[in-house]
Amino acid sequence: MPTVTVLDMKGKEVGTLELSGDIFGIEPNATVMHEMVVNYLANQRQGTQSALTRAEVSGGGRKPWKQKGTGHARQGSIRAPQWRHGGVVFAPKPRSYRYTVNKKVRRLAMKSAFSSKVLDNDLIVLDSIELNEFKTKTIVEMLKALGASKKVLIVIPEVDKKVINSARNIPNVKTTQVNTLNVYDMLNADKLIILKDAVAKIEEVYA
Repeated sequence: MPTVTVLDMKGKEVGTLELSGDIFGIEPNATVMHEMVVNYLANQRQGTQSALTRAEVSGGGRKPWKQKGTGHARQGSIRAPQWRHGGVVFAPKPRSYRYTVNKKVRRLAMKSAFSSKVLDNDLIVLDSIELNEFKTKTIVEMLKALGASKKVLIVIPEVDKKVINSARNIPNVKTTQVNTLNVYDMLNADKLIILKDAVAKIEEVYA
């Protein structure tokens, strides 16, 4: 079982925590993580792109010139795709790009993402985040003390408006809860900061 140091908001060690080997100590599976990232990005697509086919462009009902004898190539409509202002060949239409991934694959991808962060020493377990008011400066100072200067994902056990609102104006910093955590956000972050209480919830969900 991997053991990590628990830090406070000032970056000082306040204890250690033994993580579940089944979640934080497995051999990361790059294939399933890639599959989940592709799935996440596909599900984010709006699918609202739309263009007109030759049947939908107005005009072009009359044959532009007779079939033979003009020296031109034969044409049936000025709204054919090769004409300016003509329709689009295989025009895109609104559609859904959503698809689902097997539950076992999703769970393995999450465990692989957690384990890869532990192996790369990019996982920081935080004792707690105590804020008396909405204060972005406090979060900035905390991240500086923890050595998290690039992309950061802060995982909290449940919705905490003070933490969320204090961190949302900081570039490259994102907050999420255990129930909305996903593989893409974890792999996209350089540092994964998880509250101690959130670790317990993660182990309860993915045990």
